[in-house]
Amino acid sequence: MYKLFIRPFLFIFDPEKVHEFTFSVIRVLTKIGFGGIFRSLYQIKNPKLEREVFGIKFPNPVGLAAGFDKNAVLFKELSNFGFGFIEIGTVTPKGQIGNPKKRLFRLKEDQAIINRMGFNNEGVLAAVEKLKKRSLSEAKVIIGGNIGKNTQTLPENYTQDYIECFNELHPYVDYFVLNVSCPNVSSHAKLNDKDYLEELISEVQKRNQTFEKQKPILLKIAPDLNKLQLDEIIELVETTKINGIIASNTSVTRDNLISENKKEMGGLSGKPVSDKSTQVIRYLHTNSKGAFPIIGVGGIHSEKDALEKLEAGASLVQIFTGFIYEGPGLIKRINKAILQND
Repeated sequence: MYKLFIRPFLFIFDPEKVHEFTFSVIRVLTKIGFGGIFRSLYQIKNPKLEREVFGIKFPNPVGLAAGFDKNAVLFKELSNFGFGFIEIGTVTPKGQIGNPKKRLFRLKEDQAIINRMGFNNEGVLAAVEKLKKRSLSEAKVIIGGNIGKNTQTLPENYTQDYIECFNELHPYVDYFVLNVSCPNVSSHAKLNDKDYLEELISEVQKRNQTFEKQKPILLKIAPDLNKLQLDEIIELVETTKINGIIASNTSVTRDNLISENKKEMGGLSGKPVSDKSTQVIRYLHTNSKGAFPIIGVGGIHSEKDALEKLEAGASLVQIFTGFIYEGPGLIKRINKAILQND
């Protein structure tokens, strides 16, 4: 039904406006009682789907990637569609409007999206206020906090931006993601420097140790890294003892695209990055001998795509663009396929 009727209607309109509209519709439908209907349609509860990864017990291994619910406004409602966890953000210390519009583009023929949003969000304190409202029933929703720096922050203050977000969000999220690989923020080079990443991770870990309950910290990397860079990531994990890797973020490459918007600047997500992200997962898992957990994300539009990432070495998977193109039924299909392949 989604692909036949709902998606064609939504795809008539500007993608950013449709995103806001969809949020409003989901919120209203949930308030008038559709939350239970969504759960009955899409959720699968089975002990065989449960995964314990970096000390957290996930009800199932299929999560929603960061970027969809940037400001933590819809995590409970979205969990009704069967997600095992929701990752909010990317959140920055101060709210910012992001890059000039138009900045979000569908590539329908490629089943992809290009975005250059630029970390548009309301700021960490706004996200905290939303997360404070988690009731006891909502507390079952596992929340990841994806954090980054403000666009205008000077390089010497990058670490402080991450620390500020970490401090504020710490009581309200279950794990953290250091987003250092988004191609749509300024002064990106320092965030790719291995020595700086080691410093950043070390400082965040020191702050983590000041809390009574420490939270897992993950690093989100780009799909465009070469083997030497991936070897450096493996060394970085070994040196810092960070809890895991998310592979991968959006891509800056434009290989074999056919859609009208293929030349737009920004990060590419969707089917065209599927194989590339899977190769990154397999390389990290094989060459580290499975030394750390990996969350696999990038181009998951089918059960087969998800199973390939799990087979390559991912412990969990996340979807984003596939959720937009395939609808909420994709989550249930992936979980059913995982059960059948157990």
